[in-house]
Amino acid sequence: MFREVFFAMPQVTPRFSVLSEDFSADPYRHFAHLRERAPVHYEPAIDSYFLSRHEDVKRVLTDHEAFTTETLQVRAEPVMRGPVLAQMTGAEHTAKRGIVVRAFTGQALQDRIRAFHANAEEIMAPFLARGRMDLVNDFGKPFAVNVTLDVLGLDRRDARRVAAWNGGVAEFITSLGLTPERRRHCLECAEQLEAYLLPVIEDRRRHPGEDLISKLCTAEFDGIAMSDRDVTALIINVLAAATEPADKTLGLLFKHLIDHPGQLAEVREDPALLTAAIAETLRYTPPVQLIPRQAEEDAVFAGATVPAGATVFCVIGAANRDPAAFGAPDAFDIHRPDLGTARSFTAAAQHLSFGSGLHQCVGAAFARAEIETVAAMLLPRLDRVRFSPGFRYREAGLYTRGPVSLSLDFTPVR
Repeated sequence: MFREVFFAMPQVTPRFSVLSEDFSADPYRHFAHLRERAPVHYEPAIDSYFLSRHEDVKRVLTDHEAFTTETLQVRAEPVMRGPVLAQMTGAEHTAKRGIVVRAFTGQALQDRIRAFHANAEEIMAPFLARGRMDLVNDFGKPFAVNVTLDVLGLDRRDARRVAAWNGGVAEFITSLGLTPERRRHCLECAEQLEAYLLPVIEDRRRHPGEDLISKLCTAEFDGIAMSDRDVTALIINVLAAATEPADKTLGLLFKHLIDHPGQLAEVREDPALLTAAIAETLRYTPPVQLIPRQAEEDAVFAGATVPAGATVFCVIGAANRDPAAFGAPDAFDIHRPDLGTARSFTAAAQHLSFGSGLHQCVGAAFARAEIETVAAMLLPRLDRVRFSPGFRYREAGLYTRGPVSLSLDFTPVR
């Protein structure tokens, strides 16, 4: 089958690999090459196909019968401790997704915005007087974890432990080649997280509150309450989905605005532009770079056949920079007319950073409110914000990607 695909498309440099250190160091440098010369790129080491054109990625993400989430049985279920939302279909998917969505939208979201403020104030306070902060590690990561714990109703005093376990879960899901040792570590993290959650679930069944875990514990599907396994999987699903992209997006937003001082000045002058800046950040550098699916039947893209049963990775970063979908796609522009800020956090988004179709990210509105609230708080306080002397910017990640750190200097707040 590899031979069929290899000869059906333009030949690429034999040394080129999505799994190479060169690609990992700066995937954006290779996206045009993928789209133009290898729109159906095969990686024999992991027996998977990578699609990079916007139209192809959109097709895969919206055709749920031809491209399923079966691959998540191997990629996610072992550490989620059960099926995740993206694996569900039909009435089960509608019911369980609805429970989670209600915790991230409407009045529940408005209530959370007050908590965003309190969380952000508490974490940023020690750094404001110093005039220096690592926006990713000092602020973004602890903030994302605290906010998610609040939604779930978990004790913030356990934040460090939960973050460490969640890190192992995320590593398992987002790695394309785990060593046996790292695989064992990730599975141990998942087991410890499950052991921590089971007494909480038992308690919420007896004494439910207003938190998401309580709502999961008291909800029914087909007249039957969800099992502990079902609830555990959904909790871990929310933990991973809510914490992983948030700190990355916040760091990337400030990185791009600092790199484009004119646009930073415009956002400071007109805070209404902040939503557009976040939407453009998501398009330009999506925190989730790869979304996997499984082909249920032979499928042809750009004259090449992806065989039934194959794992297909949608390369979101490349699709979001496809000139067939966006004008001047390699430019960061908060005023671009083809993005559609109002629809960028909905199922009608032109960018694909939240996925698309049935399994679009349930937390899109939550992510917007979270990042928008925090950025609006930070911008006025980080006066004359700039990269710290000697700071060297570096990103990491193939499946999910973001700044390793973002050390910023600014005028101290007395």
